[in-house]
Amino acid sequence: MQNIKISFEVKKLPLYAASQKLGRKTLEIQAPNGKLTVSIYYDYNEKPLNLCSEIKEGDRVEVILLDHRIELYINGEIKDEEWPYGNRLFDLKDEIIPDINIQVNEYLEKENTPPCVVSTFENAEGWYPKNGVFVGDCMPYRKNDKYHVLYLKDRHHHESKWGMGAHQWEHISTKDFKAWSVHPMAVPITESWEGSICTGSHIEKDGREYLYYTIRRPNGLPAIISRSVSEDGYHFEKDKNFGFTLSDKFNGPVARDPKVIKGEEGLYHMFLTTVLVNENLGCLAHYISADLESWQEAENPIHIVENSDHPECPDYFKYKDKYYLIFSIRGRARYLVSNEPFEGFERIDDSLIPCAGVPKCAPWGDKLIFTGFKPIDGYAGTMTFKSATADENGKLIFEDL
Repeated sequence: MQNIKISFEVKKLPLYAASQKLGRKTLEIQAPNGKLTVSIYYDYNEKPLNLCSEIKEGDRVEVILLDHRIELYINGEIKDEEWPYGNRLFDLKDEIIPDINIQVNEYLEKENTPPCVVSTFENAEGWYPKNGVFVGDCMPYRKNDKYHVLYLKDRHHHESKWGMGAHQWEHISTKDFKAWSVHPMAVPITESWEGSICTGSHIEKDGREYLYYTIRRPNGLPAIISRSVSEDGYHFEKDKNFGFTLSDKFNGPVARDPKVIKGEEGLYHMFLTTVLVNENLGCLAHYISADLESWQEAENPIHIVENSDHPECPDYFKYKDKYYLIFSIRGRARYLVSNEPFEGFERIDDSLIPCAGVPKCAPWGDKLIFTGFKPIDGYAGTMTFKSATADENGKLIFEDL
């Protein structure tokens, strides 16, 4: 499909224009009451993808249509985005009626390499990027003297791309939890078949940094365990030579959230959210690798829950002399404790983690810093933190950061 730019100036409100082909609508632009809606139609779904923004007379509107992303700009500022799948019905030859001086041109996408620090802000507690973007699942890690947070960029509270989510990974960091740096997007959607870049984890090996995640796909296809790689920790590239799906004993389409760690024995371990098909029990599948390249399924999952609930967003770490396994059920995180790695995990009293939605953690000094999100009107919202220490029995003790 050709990349297209649709542009026009709002001369008068209300406004309406549309395009049809073979008796089917391909494009609709309407602003009956000061709110603009641009509807783009695809053969994948009868419902269009809608781009929306407040608008007034004199505004300049630009709509960019790429095969994997569409964008709405008002006076040069991005106001909304969506992520299509399938074939776009509108093309350069389609006539838009009535003629309200709309220009339709081929669009050439510019490629540039952003700096390591794109912008800065103060205080991430209660923060979100604004302008229709919210904070979803968070994936913190520490590197040297910085605490990094990867998080799912959310528009439309998980309803983007006909409900597939269309999440992408954003990246921020801090040295003191006061001043924060915004880095380039870590994992964007770059292909139309990518329904969403799901939650995952960061790990470093031999000077390279790796981000592991699953890619949700349309039409019930198994999710692909994938990764991106970086030489500087700020600019990541998708590794197109890497990828695998879970074995048939697991529910492949719901597989997500790989947590990758290096065990004390030198092997790498990956834990993934999924469901055992025959038993219909939610579990954390366990895969093992000697080199991060080839992964083999362990004999048993590291954890199986008592019903079909999905144990989401797993985390695993050693703190003091205990091993912790964390996962969330319907957004609420809880932890299990063991004296041994990878086995013997037990729940202790009051094991819920009081850090809002699906928190995960990274060490900071002698404490653990958990990062999660507080929902706003559905999935995703603002970033939030809790710090924690542990008593001699491994019980975590939480306090505000």
